[in-house]
Amino acid sequence: MNALNLNANFHAAGRRDLRDYSPGDDFYQALIDTHRGLSDQESLDLNARLILLLSNHIGDLEVLRQALQIAREAGGKPAAA
Repeated sequence: MNALNLNANFHAAGRRDLRDYSPGDDFYQALIDTHRGLSDQESLDLNARLILLLSNHIGDLEVLRQALQIAREAGGKPAAA
């Protein structure tokens, strides 16, 4: 059974970070920057496209179903690992 990885898993090739979350912080900043200046609808559209792109990259339907379930159950709260 393939399982959704709920542990910190951000990394940057060739880069050594002192903190596990540094690349995650970098991604979050890039995500915020990508949304900057967009209307609410444009941000929603961007998120939908991003979800489809990343889902295609993951490609494992079982993992994607787990992610959908966890995201729905979290209801805006961080999911427990």
